[in-house]
Amino acid sequence: MPKTARLAATLTLAATAVCGPLTGSAFAAPEPSVTGLYAPSALVLTVGHGENPATVTPERAVTLTCAPKASGTHPAPFDACAELRDSGGDFDALSGRAGAMCSKQYDPVTVTVHGVWQGKRIAYERVFANECLKDSGASVLYAF
Repeated sequence: MPKTARLAATLTLAATAVCGPLTGSAFAAPEPSVTGLYAPSALVLTVGHGENPATVTPERAVTLTCAPKASGTHPAPFDACAELRDSGGDFDALSGRAGAMCSKQYDPVTVTVHGVWQGKRIAYERVFANECLKDSGASVLYAF
């Protein structure tokens, strides 16, 4: 067999060996992914000292997953998820502890919340005047 014919036969066999498995099911549409009954709710909460959320270095961070069940590194995920559900996911509507007595010392603390709440993207930032006000600002969510 001449060199050109041998090269053509080798290339044809190589192409068949490589591309042959790609025919058929490999080109079929991928199977649809199974969707759950719950919209995703997974958040990352951080806290740090300072006024500007863009420049504050996070000192602590926790994760909070509320659907399908409460979990994460938050110290009280069940209570924090219940608090969020009760407020309708509105972080500004979270009720504080009644009767909390805090000093007027100004040592700003910034809390950020990023992630997804019931399928909607969340990016929330709040600056508290001091740690005591942060802890009384929401009974459970910011207590980490």
